[in-house]
Amino acid sequence: MNATARELIQRHQLQPHPEGGWYRELHRSPVEIERGDGHRRAALTAIVFLLCDGERSRWHRVRQADEVWVHCTGAPLALWSCHPDTLQVEHHQLSGMDPVRIIPAGHWQAARSSGAYSFVSCCVGPGFDFADFDLLRDLPDSQRPVLPYPELV
Repeated sequence: MNATARELIQRHQLQPHPEGGWYRELHRSPVEIERGDGHRRAALTAIVFLLCDGERSRWHRVRQADEVWVHCTGAPLALWSCHPDTLQVEHHQLSGMDPVRIIPAGHWQAARSSGAYSFVSCCVGPGFDFADFDLLRDLPDSQRPVLPYPELV
């Protein structure tokens, strides 16, 4: 881990994230909404997220919310998304020239830095809740789709 990544972890008080990398929640809207399934969630949440060289954001999904990834600084971020029904995978490269990507609710996603580190922000609406979060590796085999890039599981 390089000095800039260590400084980002310290400055932003980042903690390890279950999917990999480092994060800290910056905002959880006090406004709540009721989703179509009747569950209440914060209207919006926002985090900062750091992936260092060799770390990865493992295949995961947020079942009932869209996620917006925004590149802040560092190396370009390789981001993959996978449609939950067709299993068609798209590869995105977030950088200063193309900083924003939206991952629709229920789509699988994974990421890794293409350099020493990538520092991004992720906003989720309706707001993120671990009750709506699945890591591919934690699902029973019978529910686990076969996705490419097994190193991201």
